[in-house]
Amino acid sequence: MSIYQDHLTKRQTQETQATELLVALAKLASQNVNILFFGERVALSVSDILAKHAKAGLDVADTLALAKEITATNTTADLGQAVKAGKKASDFANGTEIPATDVVLYGFGRIGRILARLLMSRPASDKGLQLKAIVVRPAGDGDLDKRGSLLERDSVHGWFDGSVEIDNANSGIIVNGRFIKFIYASDPSEIDYTAHGIDNAIVIDNTGKWKDEAGLGKHLASKGVKKVLLTAPAKGDIKNVVYGVNHDTIGGDTIVSAASCTTNAITPTLKVLHDTYGIVNGHMETVHAFTNDQNLVDNHHKSDRRGRAAPLNMVMTSTGAASAVSKAIPELKGKLTGNAIRVPTPNVSLAILNLNFDKAVGSADELNAFIKAKSQSEQWQEQIDYSDSPEAVSTDFVGSEKVAIFDAKATIVSDNRATLYVWYDNEMGYSTQVIRVAEVMASN
Repeated sequence: MSIYQDHLTKRQTQETQATELLVALAKLASQNVNILFFGERVALSVSDILAKHAKAGLDVADTLALAKEITATNTTADLGQAVKAGKKASDFANGTEIPATDVVLYGFGRIGRILARLLMSRPASDKGLQLKAIVVRPAGDGDLDKRGSLLERDSVHGWFDGSVEIDNANSGIIVNGRFIKFIYASDPSEIDYTAHGIDNAIVIDNTGKWKDEAGLGKHLASKGVKKVLLTAPAKGDIKNVVYGVNHDTIGGDTIVSAASCTTNAITPTLKVLHDTYGIVNGHMETVHAFTNDQNLVDNHHKSDRRGRAAPLNMVMTSTGAASAVSKAIPELKGKLTGNAIRVPTPNVSLAILNLNFDKAVGSADELNAFIKAKSQSEQWQEQIDYSDSPEAVSTDFVGSEKVAIFDAKATIVSDNRATLYVWYDNEMGYSTQVIRVAEVMASN
Protein backbone atom coordinates (compact mmCIF):
# COMPACT_ATOMS: atom_id res chain seq x y z
CA MET A 1 0.00 0.00 0.00
CA SER A 2 1.44 3.41 -1.00
CA ILE A 3 1.84 6.31 1.42
CA TYR A 4 -0.95 8.08 -0.46
CA GLN A 5 -3.30 5.18 0.12
CA ASP A 6 -2.33 5.12 3.82
CA HIS A 7 -3.35 8.75 4.23
CA LEU A 8 -6.59 8.20 2.30
CA THR A 9 -7.56 5.18 4.39
CA LYS A 10 -6.83 7.05 7.62
CA ARG A 11 -8.94 9.98 6.44
CA GLN A 12 -11.85 7.72 5.52
CA THR A 13 -11.74 6.15 8.99
CA GLN A 14 -11.70 9.59 10.62
CA GLU A 15 -14.64 10.74 8.51
CA THR A 16 -16.67 7.71 9.60
CA GLN A 17 -15.84 8.43 13.24
CA ALA A 18 -16.69 12.11 12.81
CA THR A 19 -20.07 11.16 11.33
CA GLU A 20 -20.76 8.94 14.35
CA LEU A 21 -19.67 11.80 16.60
CA LEU A 22 -22.26 14.09 14.98
CA VAL A 23 -24.97 11.62 15.97
CA ALA A 24 -23.64 11.49 19.53
CA LEU A 25 -23.51 15.30 19.69
CA ALA A 26 -27.11 15.55 18.50
CA LYS A 27 -28.13 13.18 21.29
CA LEU A 28 -26.29 15.30 23.87
CA ALA A 29 -27.96 18.45 22.51
CA SER A 30 -31.35 16.82 23.09
CA GLN A 31 -30.28 16.39 26.74
CA ASN A 32 -29.56 20.15 26.90
CA VAL A 33 -25.82 19.57 27.03
CA ASN A 34 -23.94 22.57 25.65
CA ILE A 35 -21.10 21.06 23.63
CA LEU A 36 -17.82 22.93 23.22
CA PHE A 37 -14.41 22.00 21.88
CA PHE A 38 -11.74 24.09 23.58
CA GLY A 39 -14.30 26.82 24.17
CA GLU A 40 -15.64 26.84 20.60
CA ARG A 41 -19.00 25.64 19.37
CA VAL A 42 -18.78 22.53 17.24
CA ALA A 43 -20.23 23.12 13.80
CA LEU A 44 -22.37 20.26 12.53
CA SER A 45 -20.01 19.15 9.78
CA VAL A 46 -17.46 16.38 9.39
CA SER A 47 -14.81 18.74 8.06
CA ASP A 48 -15.13 21.13 11.02
CA ILE A 49 -14.82 18.29 13.53
CA LEU A 50 -11.73 16.90 11.84
CA ALA A 51 -10.14 20.34 11.48
CA LYS A 52 -10.64 21.09 15.17
CA HIS A 53 -9.11 17.75 16.17
CA ALA A 54 -6.13 18.24 13.85
CA LYS A 55 -5.47 21.69 15.30
CA ALA A 56 -5.63 20.33 18.86
CA GLY A 57 -3.61 17.19 18.08
CA LEU A 58 -6.39 14.92 19.39
CA ASP A 59 -7.84 11.70 18.02
CA VAL A 60 -11.50 11.92 17.00
CA ALA A 61 -11.93 8.31 18.18
CA ASP A 62 -11.23 9.38 21.77
CA THR A 63 -13.78 12.19 21.57
CA LEU A 64 -16.35 9.84 20.05
CA ALA A 65 -15.87 7.31 22.85
CA LEU A 66 -16.36 9.97 25.51
CA ALA A 67 -19.38 11.57 23.82
CA LYS A 68 -21.14 8.18 23.60
CA GLU A 69 -20.70 7.60 27.33
CA ILE A 70 -21.90 10.95 28.67
CA THR A 71 -25.37 10.74 30.16
CA ALA A 72 -25.45 14.06 32.02
CA THR A 73 -28.16 16.63 31.29
CA ASN A 74 -28.43 20.43 31.50
CA THR A 75 -24.69 20.97 31.63
CA THR A 76 -21.76 22.13 29.51
CA ALA A 77 -19.27 19.61 28.18
CA ASP A 78 -16.01 20.83 26.68
CA LEU A 79 -14.98 17.68 24.88
CA GLY A 80 -11.60 19.04 23.81
CA GLN A 81 -10.55 19.91 27.36
CA ALA A 82 -12.07 16.67 28.67
CA VAL A 83 -10.13 14.42 26.28
CA LYS A 84 -6.95 16.42 26.84
CA ALA A 85 -7.31 16.03 30.62
CA GLY A 86 -8.29 12.35 30.41
CA LYS A 87 -11.72 12.92 31.95
CA LYS A 88 -14.38 10.24 32.05
CA ALA A 89 -18.11 10.47 31.41
CA SER A 90 -18.73 10.18 35.14
CA ASP A 91 -16.91 13.48 35.65
CA PHE A 92 -19.88 15.28 34.09
CA ALA A 93 -22.67 15.81 36.59
CA ASN A 94 -26.24 16.84 35.85
CA GLY A 95 -26.69 20.59 35.96
CA THR A 96 -29.64 22.77 36.88
CA GLU A 97 -32.28 22.99 34.18
CA ILE A 98 -31.86 26.22 32.26
CA PRO A 99 -35.09 28.25 32.15
CA ALA A 100 -36.22 30.03 29.01
CA THR A 101 -35.64 33.78 28.89
CA ASP A 102 -37.29 36.00 26.29
CA VAL A 103 -34.85 38.24 24.41
CA VAL A 104 -35.61 41.38 22.40
CA LEU A 105 -33.09 43.01 20.08
CA TYR A 106 -33.63 46.77 20.09
CA GLY A 107 -32.02 47.77 16.80
CA PHE A 108 -30.99 45.60 13.88
CA GLY A 109 -27.69 47.02 12.64
CA ARG A 110 -24.33 45.24 12.38
CA ILE A 111 -24.27 43.93 15.94
CA GLY A 112 -28.02 43.25 16.02
CA ARG A 113 -27.85 41.01 12.97
CA ILE A 114 -24.77 39.15 14.23
CA LEU A 115 -26.53 38.56 17.56
CA ALA A 116 -29.58 37.24 15.70
CA ARG A 117 -27.39 34.88 13.67
CA LEU A 118 -25.67 33.54 16.77
CA LEU A 119 -28.89 33.07 18.73
CA MET A 120 -30.73 31.40 15.86
CA SER A 121 -27.83 29.11 14.98
CA ARG A 122 -28.32 27.24 18.25
CA PRO A 123 -30.39 24.04 18.26
CA ALA A 124 -34.12 24.69 18.54
CA SER A 125 -35.00 24.48 22.22
CA ASP A 126 -37.33 25.95 24.80
CA LYS A 127 -34.39 26.53 27.14
CA GLY A 128 -31.99 29.44 27.51
CA LEU A 129 -32.10 32.69 25.55
CA GLN A 130 -35.11 32.86 23.23
CA LEU A 131 -35.07 35.59 20.59
CA LYS A 132 -38.70 36.67 20.40
CA ALA A 133 -38.69 40.12 18.83
CA ILE A 134 -36.66 42.77 17.04
CA VAL A 135 -37.52 46.46 17.38
CA VAL A 136 -36.76 48.82 14.50
CA ARG A 137 -37.89 52.28 13.49
CA PRO A 138 -41.08 52.63 11.43
CA ALA A 139 -40.44 51.95 7.75
CA GLY A 140 -42.23 51.62 4.45
CA ASP A 141 -43.47 48.71 2.38
CA GLY A 142 -41.04 45.87 1.81
CA ASP A 143 -39.13 46.53 5.01
CA LEU A 144 -39.43 42.96 6.29
CA ASP A 145 -38.08 41.57 3.03
CA LYS A 146 -35.09 43.87 3.27
CA ARG A 147 -34.46 43.02 6.92
CA GLY A 148 -34.69 39.30 6.22
CA SER A 149 -32.36 39.59 3.26
CA LEU A 150 -29.78 41.50 5.29
CA LEU A 151 -29.86 38.75 7.90
CA GLU A 152 -29.50 36.05 5.27
CA ARG A 153 -26.78 37.73 3.19
CA ASP A 154 -23.79 39.59 4.58
CA SER A 155 -20.89 41.11 2.62
CA VAL A 156 -18.45 40.37 5.45
CA HIS A 157 -19.69 37.17 7.06
CA GLY A 158 -21.28 35.52 4.02
CA TRP A 159 -24.53 33.59 3.87
CA PHE A 160 -26.38 32.71 7.05
CA ASP A 161 -26.20 28.98 7.69
CA GLY A 162 -29.92 28.42 7.99
CA SER A 163 -33.34 29.32 6.60
CA VAL A 164 -34.99 32.74 6.64
CA GLU A 165 -38.65 33.11 5.66
CA ILE A 166 -40.70 36.30 5.59
CA ASP A 167 -44.08 36.26 7.35
CA ASN A 168 -45.70 39.52 6.29
CA ALA A 169 -49.11 38.46 7.60
CA ASN A 170 -47.78 38.34 11.16
CA SER A 171 -45.12 41.06 10.79
CA GLY A 172 -42.19 38.81 11.43
CA ILE A 173 -39.60 36.41 10.06
CA ILE A 174 -39.19 32.68 10.59
CA VAL A 175 -35.57 31.73 11.16
CA ASN A 176 -34.69 28.05 11.36
CA GLY A 177 -38.32 27.32 12.14
CA ARG A 178 -38.64 29.91 14.92
CA PHE A 179 -40.84 33.00 14.65
CA ILE A 180 -39.38 36.44 15.43
CA LYS A 181 -41.77 39.36 15.71
CA PHE A 182 -40.77 42.71 14.18
CA ILE A 183 -42.03 45.64 16.24
CA TYR A 184 -41.93 49.09 14.68
CA ALA A 185 -41.44 51.89 17.20
CA SER A 186 -39.49 55.12 17.65
CA ASP A 187 -39.22 54.92 21.43
CA PRO A 188 -39.44 52.19 24.09
CA SER A 189 -42.38 53.97 25.70
CA GLU A 190 -44.52 53.01 22.70
CA ILE A 191 -44.16 49.27 23.25
CA ASP A 192 -46.14 46.76 25.28
CA TYR A 193 -44.22 43.51 24.83
CA THR A 194 -46.80 41.48 26.72
CA ALA A 195 -49.22 42.15 23.86
CA HIS A 196 -46.88 40.00 21.75
CA GLY A 197 -46.58 37.19 24.30
CA ILE A 198 -43.23 38.46 25.60
CA ASP A 199 -42.61 38.87 29.33
CA ASN A 200 -39.70 39.26 31.77
CA ALA A 201 -37.52 39.88 28.76
CA ILE A 202 -33.93 41.02 28.42
CA VAL A 203 -33.73 43.88 25.94
CA ILE A 204 -30.37 44.05 24.16
CA ASP A 205 -30.08 47.65 23.00
CA ASN A 206 -27.61 47.81 20.14
CA THR A 207 -28.63 51.24 18.84
CA GLY A 208 -26.24 53.21 21.04
CA LYS A 209 -28.89 55.93 21.28
CA TRP A 210 -29.08 55.81 25.08
CA LYS A 211 -26.06 55.16 27.29
CA ASP A 212 -27.10 56.34 30.74
CA GLU A 213 -29.59 55.13 33.32
CA ALA A 214 -32.20 57.74 32.41
CA GLY A 215 -32.22 56.76 28.75
CA LEU A 216 -31.89 52.99 29.13
CA GLY A 217 -34.43 53.07 31.94
CA LYS A 218 -37.06 53.75 29.27
CA HIS A 219 -36.85 50.09 28.36
CA LEU A 220 -37.62 49.03 31.93
CA ALA A 221 -40.74 51.17 31.82
CA SER A 222 -42.07 49.09 28.91
CA LYS A 223 -44.44 46.28 29.91
CA GLY A 224 -42.74 42.89 29.67
CA VAL A 225 -39.13 44.04 30.21
CA LYS A 226 -37.08 42.85 33.16
CA LYS A 227 -33.49 43.77 32.27
CA VAL A 228 -31.50 45.79 29.73
CA LEU A 229 -28.12 45.06 28.17
CA LEU A 230 -26.33 47.81 26.25
CA THR A 231 -23.87 46.94 23.47
CA ALA A 232 -21.75 50.05 23.97
CA PRO A 233 -19.82 51.66 26.84
CA ALA A 234 -22.22 53.04 29.43
CA LYS A 235 -22.12 56.34 31.26
CA GLY A 236 -22.59 56.97 34.96
CA ASP A 237 -22.77 54.16 37.47
CA ILE A 238 -23.85 51.43 35.03
CA LYS A 239 -21.45 48.50 35.15
CA ASN A 240 -19.30 47.92 32.07
CA VAL A 241 -18.88 44.15 31.98
CA VAL A 242 -16.28 42.12 30.12
CA TYR A 243 -17.27 38.47 30.30
CA GLY A 244 -14.49 36.36 31.77
CA VAL A 245 -13.06 39.26 33.75
CA ASN A 246 -15.80 40.87 35.88
CA HIS A 247 -19.09 39.20 34.90
CA ASP A 248 -19.37 37.91 38.46
CA THR A 249 -20.20 41.48 39.55
CA ILE A 250 -23.52 41.62 37.68
CA GLY A 251 -25.69 40.24 40.44
CA GLY A 252 -29.24 41.53 40.23
CA ASP A 253 -28.43 44.63 38.15
CA THR A 254 -31.27 45.51 35.80
CA ILE A 255 -29.14 47.64 33.45
CA VAL A 256 -25.71 46.44 32.34
CA SER A 257 -23.27 47.41 29.60
CA ALA A 258 -21.19 44.88 27.66
CA ALA A 259 -18.60 47.66 27.12
CA SER A 260 -17.08 48.06 23.65
CA CYS A 261 -15.57 45.62 21.17
CA THR A 262 -12.09 47.01 21.80
CA THR A 263 -12.45 46.93 25.58
CA ASN A 264 -13.52 43.29 25.33
CA ALA A 265 -10.58 42.52 23.04
CA ILE A 266 -7.83 43.94 25.24
CA THR A 267 -9.12 43.40 28.78
CA PRO A 268 -8.65 39.59 29.03
CA THR A 269 -5.05 39.84 27.79
CA LEU A 270 -4.33 42.78 30.09
CA LYS A 271 -5.85 40.83 33.00
CA VAL A 272 -3.60 37.78 32.61
CA LEU A 273 -0.53 39.98 32.07
CA HIS A 274 -1.26 42.20 35.07
CA ASP A 275 -1.92 39.26 37.37
CA THR A 276 1.49 37.76 36.56
CA TYR A 277 3.82 40.64 35.67
CA GLY A 278 2.11 43.74 37.08
CA ILE A 279 1.38 46.51 34.59
CA VAL A 280 2.93 49.84 35.64
CA ASN A 281 1.53 51.82 32.72
CA GLY A 282 1.04 51.63 28.98
CA HIS A 283 -0.58 52.85 25.80
CA MET A 284 -3.10 51.13 23.56
CA GLU A 285 -3.49 52.01 19.89
CA THR A 286 -6.28 50.35 17.95
CA VAL A 287 -6.16 50.06 14.19
CA HIS A 288 -9.90 49.75 13.74
CA ALA A 289 -12.10 48.82 10.81
CA PHE A 290 -14.32 51.67 9.68
CA THR A 291 -17.86 51.72 11.04
CA ASN A 292 -21.29 52.92 9.98
CA ASP A 293 -20.97 56.22 11.85
CA GLN A 294 -18.37 57.41 9.30
CA ASN A 295 -19.16 58.87 5.90
CA LEU A 296 -18.69 56.95 2.65
CA VAL A 297 -17.69 60.18 0.90
CA ASP A 298 -16.52 63.51 2.30
CA ASN A 299 -19.42 65.27 3.97
CA HIS A 300 -20.31 67.14 7.14
CA HIS A 301 -20.03 65.10 10.37
CA LYS A 302 -20.50 66.26 13.95
CA SER A 303 -17.24 64.56 14.97
CA ASP A 304 -13.80 65.66 13.83
CA ARG A 305 -12.32 63.77 10.86
CA ARG A 306 -15.14 61.22 10.66
CA GLY A 307 -16.72 63.24 7.89
CA ARG A 308 -13.89 62.24 5.55
CA ALA A 309 -14.46 59.26 3.26
CA ALA A 310 -14.00 56.06 5.31
CA PRO A 311 -13.13 53.76 2.36
CA LEU A 312 -10.35 56.09 1.21
CA ASN A 313 -8.62 57.30 4.35
CA MET A 314 -6.92 56.32 7.55
CA VAL A 315 -8.80 58.46 10.07
CA MET A 316 -7.42 59.35 13.47
CA THR A 317 -10.02 59.38 16.22
CA SER A 318 -10.38 58.81 19.93
CA THR A 319 -11.29 55.71 21.89
CA GLY A 320 -12.39 55.28 25.45
CA ALA A 321 -11.40 51.61 25.50
CA ALA A 322 -8.14 52.10 27.41
CA SER A 323 -9.78 54.04 30.24
CA ALA A 324 -12.80 51.70 30.21
CA VAL A 325 -10.52 48.80 31.07
CA SER A 326 -10.34 50.11 34.63
CA LYS A 327 -14.06 49.46 35.10
CA ALA A 328 -13.30 45.76 34.69
CA ILE A 329 -9.82 45.87 36.25
CA PRO A 330 -9.86 48.67 38.87
CA GLU A 331 -6.12 48.26 39.58
CA LEU A 332 -5.36 49.68 36.13
CA LYS A 333 -7.22 52.95 36.67
CA GLY A 334 -5.16 55.84 35.31
CA LYS A 335 -2.41 53.57 34.02
CA LEU A 336 -3.42 53.30 30.37
CA THR A 337 -3.85 55.79 27.56
CA GLY A 338 -5.40 55.07 24.19
CA ASN A 339 -6.05 56.31 20.70
CA ALA A 340 -7.52 54.91 17.49
CA ILE A 341 -7.00 54.93 13.75
CA ARG A 342 -9.93 53.93 11.54
CA VAL A 343 -8.71 52.19 8.38
CA PRO A 344 -10.38 51.25 5.04
CA THR A 345 -11.34 47.68 5.92
CA PRO A 346 -14.92 46.65 6.84
CA ASN A 347 -14.16 44.28 9.71
CA VAL A 348 -11.42 42.91 12.00
CA SER A 349 -9.30 45.32 14.00
CA LEU A 350 -5.90 45.26 15.67
CA ALA A 351 -4.99 46.48 19.16
CA ILE A 352 -1.34 47.35 19.79
CA LEU A 353 -0.42 47.24 23.48
CA ASN A 354 2.74 49.05 24.60
CA LEU A 355 3.20 48.04 28.24
CA ASN A 356 5.68 48.59 31.07
CA PHE A 357 5.76 45.91 33.77
CA ASP A 358 6.88 45.71 37.38
CA LYS A 359 9.46 43.10 36.45
CA ALA A 360 11.31 41.77 33.45
CA VAL A 361 9.24 39.47 31.28
CA GLY A 362 12.12 37.52 29.77
CA SER A 363 12.23 37.02 26.01
CA ALA A 364 9.52 37.29 23.37
CA ASP A 365 9.43 33.49 23.23
CA GLU A 366 8.81 33.27 26.98
CA LEU A 367 6.03 35.84 26.88
CA ASN A 368 4.45 34.11 23.86
CA ALA A 369 4.58 30.76 25.67
CA PHE A 370 2.83 32.36 28.65
CA ILE A 371 -0.01 33.74 26.49
CA LYS A 372 -0.30 30.46 24.58
CA ALA A 373 -0.75 28.53 27.82
CA LYS A 374 -3.44 30.98 28.95
CA SER A 375 -5.25 30.68 25.61
CA GLN A 376 -5.39 26.89 26.05
CA SER A 377 -6.67 27.03 29.64
CA GLU A 378 -10.32 26.43 30.43
CA GLN A 379 -10.51 29.82 32.13
CA TRP A 380 -9.44 31.89 29.12
CA GLN A 381 -10.00 29.71 26.04
CA GLU A 382 -13.28 31.44 25.16
CA GLN A 383 -11.69 34.90 25.20
CA ILE A 384 -8.09 34.50 24.02
CA ASP A 385 -6.86 32.73 20.89
CA TYR A 386 -3.27 32.37 19.73
CA SER A 387 -1.74 32.73 16.27
CA ASP A 388 1.87 32.04 15.33
CA SER A 389 1.49 32.09 11.56
CA PRO A 390 4.01 34.22 9.64
CA GLU A 391 1.29 34.85 7.01
CA ALA A 392 -1.59 35.96 9.25
CA VAL A 393 -3.55 39.00 8.07
CA SER A 394 -6.83 40.59 9.14
CA THR A 395 -9.20 38.62 6.87
CA ASP A 396 -7.98 35.38 8.49
CA PHE A 397 -9.91 36.32 11.60
CA VAL A 398 -13.27 37.24 10.06
CA GLY A 399 -15.90 35.22 11.88
CA SER A 400 -13.71 34.34 14.86
CA GLU A 401 -15.83 33.92 17.97
CA LYS A 402 -12.80 34.44 20.18
CA VAL A 403 -12.80 37.99 21.44
CA ALA A 404 -9.04 38.38 20.91
CA ILE A 405 -6.36 36.62 18.86
CA PHE A 406 -2.80 37.14 20.10
CA ASP A 407 -0.29 37.48 17.24
CA ALA A 408 2.87 35.80 18.54
CA LYS A 409 5.01 36.64 15.51
CA ALA A 410 4.72 40.37 16.24
CA THR A 411 5.73 40.34 19.94
CA ILE A 412 8.55 42.68 20.95
CA VAL A 413 10.17 42.44 24.40
CA SER A 414 12.90 44.53 26.05
CA ASP A 415 13.53 43.98 29.76
CA ASN A 416 10.32 45.02 31.51
CA ARG A 417 8.71 46.47 28.38
CA ALA A 418 6.68 44.70 25.73
CA THR A 419 4.72 45.53 22.60
CA LEU A 420 1.92 43.07 21.89
CA TYR A 421 -0.48 42.76 18.96
CA VAL A 422 -4.04 41.51 19.40
CA TRP A 423 -6.44 40.94 16.49
CA TYR A 424 -10.20 40.91 16.97
CA ASP A 425 -13.30 40.51 14.86
CA ASN A 426 -14.99 43.63 16.18
CA GLU A 427 -18.40 42.26 15.14
CA MET A 428 -18.46 38.50 15.72
CA GLY A 429 -16.03 38.25 18.62
CA TYR A 430 -17.76 41.04 20.49
CA SER A 431 -21.22 39.61 19.86
CA THR A 432 -20.27 36.30 21.46
CA GLN A 433 -19.29 38.22 24.58
CA VAL A 434 -22.61 40.07 24.58
CA ILE A 435 -24.50 36.78 24.54
CA ARG A 436 -22.41 35.43 27.41
CA VAL A 437 -23.23 38.51 29.49
CA ALA A 438 -26.92 38.11 28.60
CA GLU A 439 -26.81 34.51 29.81
CA VAL A 440 -25.39 35.62 33.16
CA MET A 441 -28.12 38.26 33.49
CA ALA A 442 -30.75 35.65 32.70
CA SER A 443 -29.43 33.32 35.39
CA ASN A 444 -29.48 35.98 38.14
